Amino acid sequence: MKFTVGVAMSPLDQLGELARTAEECGYASIALPDSLFFSEQVSAKYPYTPDGSRFWDADTPWVDPFVAAASMGAVTSRIRFYTQVLKLNPRNPVLLARQVGSVAVLTGNRFGLGVGLGWSPEETRWCGGDFDRRGARADEAIEVIRLILGGGMVDHHGEFYEFDKLAMSPAPSEPVPVYVGGHTDAALRRAARTGDGWTSAMITFDELREVIGRLGTLRAEHDRTGPFEIQAVCVDRFGLDGYRAQADAGVTDAIVVPWVFYGVGLDGPLEAKLDGMRRFADDIMGKL
Repeated sequence: MKFTVGVAMSPLDQLGELARTAEECGYASIALPDSLFFSEQVSAKYPYTPDGSRFWDADTPWVDPFVAAASMGAVTSRIRFYTQVLKLNPRNPVLLARQVGSVAVLTGNRFGLGVGLGWSPEETRWCGGDFDRRGARADEAIEVIRLILGGGMVDHHGEFYEFDKLAMSPAPSEPVPVYVGGHTDAALRRAARTGDGWTSAMITFDELREVIGRLGTLRAEHDRTGPFEIQAVCVDRFGLDGYRAQADAGVTDAIVVPWVFYGVGLDGPLEAKLDGMRRFADDIMGKL
């Protein structure tokens, strides 16, 4: 099982050193969050907290994940980056293909695209997107992105997006993996049908086992075999035994915030975070 460092809500001036130290310690990836803006009011509940409230505020630091990946990629050479997850609906997939391809090329194929629909109607509508039929739109957006990133002159004439022959150069020399997020049955079906993996939000171990079993059934229905990432943010199985249990359940990539296990907050000082990353690598990763 691999380990990925989640850097959500860390001060932006810490990101470069977090990436360098994660690479030195043997973490596989950095998970990059996505938030376009903080609207004063929202017309939908956040789906991953018990009461539907957001656990960040207007002053919480965020950065565009493509900019973050390019910046962190410039100071590392091996560690990978993936969005966890990028909201598709507010974004045009043609413009998005340019961003994804650029980061993939600049990082030497060290970038993966984790995607979701986006839960906030305001984020979608105020960026010019359409919140209606967002699942079908996301399916077509993934198709468009993969088509363009495949290289060469391509065209697309779909239900939501349409363009004549175009090419984006340079195209990545390797396919960019697409990890599909979401806990609903529709999201799991999308991951099983189109994804190179599934990525979770915060989830309990029992829920995680159920989802992994469901994904296996759905992938079989679509005759999909081969490697499939299970990226998990499990909230109730920790320590050596906990991560062994996650691996036995089918998790291939545990997304962790190492320093919180040693009493350091998300906005804690950099040196304390680096120490936590090193300790976690020794205490857990080195013993599994």
